[in-house]
Amino acid sequence: MARVEETIDVAVPVRTAYNQWTQFESFPEFMSGVESVTQLTDTTNHWKTKIGGVEREFDTEITEQHPDERVAWRSVDGKSHAGVVTFHRLDESNTRIAIQLEWDPETFAEKAGAALGIDDAQVKSDLRKFKEFIESRGVESGGWRGDVDAPGSGGTGMTGGTTGTTGTTGTTGTTGTTGTTGTPGL
Repeated sequence: MARVEETIDVAVPVRTAYNQWTQFESFPEFMSGVESVTQLTDTTNHWKTKIGGVEREFDTEITEQHPDERVAWRSVDGKSHAGVVTFHRLDESNTRIAIQLEWDPETFAEKAGAALGIDDAQVKSDLRKFKEFIESRGVESGGWRGDVDAPGSGGTGMTGGTTGTTGTTGTTGTTGTTGTTGTPGL
């Protein structure tokens, strides 16, 4: 099992960073290798990626989500990957984003990329692109403020809804595939 952990500080309030992160259909704008993300339900998404000439499609589901705190996901179609992104208020105008990813590299190139740290570098690069994306905008393009309780947590499932800050309603989703080796990304 390969694992990546990265953090980045962004100069926007935690609500802005979190809301933009829930706009998964915008991921191709700052995430390398992600061709498209399509929301299927409030907690499932379909991903199309193209990395190193290899095209893949897969579905993911959000397993836990709490506004301004965290989004966790896992693959649901045989590709073994999962992750969590957390949001930490530093002050009124700054947020720390931390991401943890785990996956089983399948091909030789994926295994080599994980061993050589290429995947870590790609996740770090995509986080920098997210930082530039959200800081240049200053506001999120929308947000999904629903709660999704982790399985076995005793919660009731999903609550909440969307918010639009620029005339659009929010969408939900989860992670994609980035990097030159086809590993899960942000």
